[in-house]
Amino acid sequence: MLQTLHYSIHEVEPYISWSYFFHAWGFPARFAGIAEIHGCDSCRAMWLARFPEDERARAAEAMQLHKEALRMLFHLDRQGFRVHVRFGLFECNADGEDLLLYPEPCANHAAVPSAPAEGPSAPPPSCLPPSCPPPFRLSFLRQQTSPYLCLADFLRPQNPEGQHDRIGIFCTAADESIEHLYEEGTADADTYRHLLCQTLADRLAEAATERAHQAIRKHYWGYAPAEALSIHDLLAERFQGIRPAVGYPSLPDQSLNFDLDRLIDFSTIGIRLTEVGAMRPHASVSGLMIAHPEAHYFAVGSIGEDQLLDYALRKGRTPEEMRPYLASNLR
Repeated sequence: MLQTLHYSIHEVEPYISWSYFFHAWGFPARFAGIAEIHGCDSCRAMWLARFPEDERARAAEAMQLHKEALRMLFHLDRQGFRVHVRFGLFECNADGEDLLLYPEPCANHAAVPSAPAEGPSAPPPSCLPPSCPPPFRLSFLRQQTSPYLCLADFLRPQNPEGQHDRIGIFCTAADESIEHLYEEGTADADTYRHLLCQTLADRLAEAATERAHQAIRKHYWGYAPAEALSIHDLLAERFQGIRPAVGYPSLPDQSLNFDLDRLIDFSTIGIRLTEVGAMRPHASVSGLMIAHPEAHYFAVGSIGEDQLLDYALRKGRTPEEMRPYLASNLR
């Protein structure tokens, strides 16, 4: 199942994580609380008064930044800018540190019949051409220190009964032109507004991912149809499952983007990949959606040359080709 969603700015604005926005501007997380305050002068004054005297000037700066960010979001919305999400839901099974995805389920992926009371078990059904396409293999890394986790651990392994699990693959991007507004060399060049648009574009891409993931859990995938979480709960990740993004500690290998692109076609929403797997526009996100109720985030951490060799072989690459992608993880 492949699906493309398009959101207007006002549809995703409530899902913005202002903590990360303020972090990008060098403000401590406590100043992000301004986003939860009613916009009247009285409420803002009361919020400002909560801070010690020596922090009020900085808090006032945060207040003004938030006000200008809201104005910019209103302007972007009026201009018709949007944020786009592409996702696919795939039947899958874990195979060690790999995941086997079945892009086009067929009749031969049905459960294996029970074996007779006597005699050998029936052979498993064929899932190879010409009966149906071979599974698509995604390779992951495993921690080499306790508790030795791998993302594949949260998916159902291959089994004689032929039971599958499901995984989501996604990418999200804000309109690329947002990043180029007010940039140097244009008629309305303004360094401050240019940086404001860039940081807002990043937050909009993440916000659209949050909104889409909510819709996927409740409707498209439907594994949590009764979920009733507030925006605060969503941003605190109190929902079932995880959404590891490419380039983050659980998925440090950026070359994974090439594999995900083959599965869901990033170009559908305007994302291009560089030679090293980086995404353009910059305000883009990609990753996985895993539903297991015990799934949680972790850092792969340091890996040895032995895992580098094994990982490269599983991906059909040489260790030297993979080494640059895993430089920060290699011991």
